[in-house]
Amino acid sequence: MKFTKMHGAGNDYVYVNLFEETVPEDVTELAVAISDRHTGVGSDGLILIEPSDTADARMRMFNADGSESEMCGNGIRCVAKYVYDHGIAVKEEMTIETGAGVLALTLFPENGKVEQVRVNMGRPILKSEQIPTTLEGDPPLNAELPLGDRTLEVTCISMGNPHCITYVDEVNDEWVHRVGPEVEAHSAFPNRVNAEFIQVLSPNEFIMRVWERGSGETMACGTGACAVAVAGVLTGRTERNVLAHLPGGDLHLEWSSQTDEVFMTGPATEVFTGYWPR
Repeated sequence: MKFTKMHGAGNDYVYVNLFEETVPEDVTELAVAISDRHTGVGSDGLILIEPSDTADARMRMFNADGSESEMCGNGIRCVAKYVYDHGIAVKEEMTIETGAGVLALTLFPENGKVEQVRVNMGRPILKSEQIPTTLEGDPPLNAELPLGDRTLEVTCISMGNPHCITYVDEVNDEWVHRVGPEVEAHSAFPNRVNAEFIQVLSPNEFIMRVWERGSGETMACGTGACAVAVAGVLTGRTERNVLAHLPGGDLHLEWSSQTDEVFMTGPATEVFTGYWPR
């Protein structure tokens, strides 16, 4: 099975082109095996690029633990780059079907290859039952989340998948690696949750690290960055145009006051192509 390794701001996935390839019936098992950084290709998960009846292509995304997620903001940029660069749909305006709906993308090719992609990530989901979370508020803003011997102040947003955002004085390993897994598995989140830890630098800039459900810490999370952009406005911490600094690179974010849609612009990079034994 031919695959391509790609990353968006360091958030890396193994991509399989189902316009040409087939995958085993148990995709969950494949995702776990191929994602393993010691015995597999090594990635944050597996993304399938499939034909679509409603868009230029369809994206299915599996975390490193085999669980399927609705959306991946960094992943969808790479899907768009693959679709363009490999001739499936050579269009600078493109649509991709995801578990969170059909999204529109603008591609910025240079010398025939896409380097940057702007994604219309759609409107944020703010109703607690749709995020989903049992915390009160639509959305929960600066809500109390009891966690062992401490109580976190969190804000919850969905961008097609759920996010729990904690603002901290300094983002460090203690927050991400110890607190992150506890937040992910907290009973307040029936579908588990992605945990973001944010250090605000200015009204237009923040540092972010994320513990992703099913994958652990990743170098970047596109939907998470979009959720933080929305949370920053709703809690009065940041403005509608912001720059997110993540371990794998920067993402530019805009929450439109006119359409209520969130736009994300960032890199998409192809690393290598190989073959996985069936």
